[in-house]
Amino acid sequence: MESCRGARTALVVGAGMGGLTAASALARRGWQVEIAEISPAGATSGWGLCLTGPSLRALDELGLADPCLAAGYGMSVITHVDVDGRVADEVRLPRLIGAERPAVVGMGRPALYRTLREHADRCGVVVHHGLTVVAVEQEGEQVRVQMSDGTHRRVALLVGADGIRSSVRRLLGLETSVAYHGQMVWRALVPRPPWATGIQQFAGQSNTAGLVPISDSLAYAFLTENGAEWSVLPDVELVPRSRQLLVGFPGRVEEIRSLLAAGSKSVVRRPVLTAFLDGAWNRGTGVVIGDAAHAPAPQMASGAALAVEDGAVLAQELDCHTSIGAGLDAFVSRRAQRCRTLVENSVAIADLEQAQRYDEAYPLVDACHRQMAEPA
Repeated sequence: MESCRGARTALVVGAGMGGLTAASALARRGWQVEIAEISPAGATSGWGLCLTGPSLRALDELGLADPCLAAGYGMSVITHVDVDGRVADEVRLPRLIGAERPAVVGMGRPALYRTLREHADRCGVVVHHGLTVVAVEQEGEQVRVQMSDGTHRRVALLVGADGIRSSVRRLLGLETSVAYHGQMVWRALVPRPPWATGIQQFAGQSNTAGLVPISDSLAYAFLTENGAEWSVLPDVELVPRSRQLLVGFPGRVEEIRSLLAAGSKSVVRRPVLTAFLDGAWNRGTGVVIGDAAHAPAPQMASGAALAVEDGAVLAQELDCHTSIGAGLDAFVSRRAQRCRTLVENSVAIADLEQAQRYDEAYPLVDACHRQMAEPA
């Protein structure tokens, strides 16, 4: 295989969290990096997310933890409220970037994308929008890639960071199945109530709901609908249907419901899907990372953490091995068990939620966060 210290050219497919992190981490180590992103410039999906401790730890190595904290809302506690409206459990999250900084940050997806994209630009990464990969062929020590616009690239490294339905995974001949878990997750942007200074999760008789601050003025509300058919609803039905599903929760959920009615211009609804790629994540000098290799359920809010960690660890392993193949093998060996455990535990938590066995789910959430605090 080509020496990692030879011609360092890389094509990353996907400009999400994992792709941008990998591209920047590689570029900082002297790689010439391009990103192909199928979406148009400026397009982001969803309202917000949590960057948990492991993702902040990885981003801190790139000098990006503090910009993320400045653009979002720092927190350190998850409060679980039971079906009677009482606090049932508090998870105090590990502070992995220092005792003086928060454990997690809630952040709007557009703000996170700007932070990662601006850093990639400063590192010299070239991003092409409206472009993806349609064919891949290993040619000796390089990968020959055909792009959707008919052009070709020959690069030393191909990185698929293109999500749970990854085209790169398929083109590399790596196969996995995608599982649906009978849950639909609803999210909406709302004004942040003064009492919401941490992550709040509320148990209902059938579903769960919650609130995650993403700035001093904004939060995103979420609802996990259990036993739901995987379907697509017309946009006009999303707000009234989400308000209907929030009826019957105790305590502060009624306030969240009223904020949703007053402040939300849009609601997004997505299926809870998971996947894990057994065996190799790489073939030749192509590799998949993030959700393309391991997509957990959202209950642990750690999909972003795994993707960001992947990008940082990939660059580290390539930097300390004499060939790209050896670096990719080491990357997969280092990451596979950690990611498998997170995916499996996220599914277990989803199952416990659906069975309303919250007293078993809460300790598992705590244990998973402690486990994720271990080095990547």
